[in-house]
Amino acid sequence: MFEALLFYTFSALAVFAGAMVITRRNAASSAIALVASFFCLASMYAMLGAHFVAVIQILVYAGAIMVLFIFVIMVLNLREDNDPGWNLSPRAVLGAGVGGLVGLTVFVGASAARSMEFLPTDKLDPNFGTIEQIGYTLFSGRYLLPFEVVSALLTVAVVGAVVLAKKEL
Repeated sequence: MFEALLFYTFSALAVFAGAMVITRRNAASSAIALVASFFCLASMYAMLGAHFVAVIQILVYAGAIMVLFIFVIMVLNLREDNDPGWNLSPRAVLGAGVGGLVGLTVFVGASAARSMEFLPTDKLDPNFGTIEQIGYTLFSGRYLLPFEVVSALLTVAVVGAVVLAKKEL
């Protein structure tokens, strides 16, 4: 029971931090909210028994990727907006309404389920979650192309941000 409550708490915090990412006008505060969301996701991975994925979530995403994001924000030299108010445009109200409906649907679906069953750790394969198994799954062929495409896309995005920021290269 306590595990389910903790899991739902981390889930709600991750959704709240995700909402903060897209509603903040200041790019640096959005990046900090993204880090908070990454930490909540890592906590949920750890609760599900995927400890390696939780550590990688913190090291790679909250560490390296966020350093790249902050670097791009600094290179673009985005000006800080001093208006801390919420943007209540019709699109924002519609988005909040749709988000509320999705949240209500998730809440009703979660409450309809009897209880959240966690993966029993005593019945797992001894190789579950090892670096060897994850590496084999990632690089065995099925996920190799998407992995490489994402890495190339991130590299192109950072190079593109630098080129756009500094016209006189």
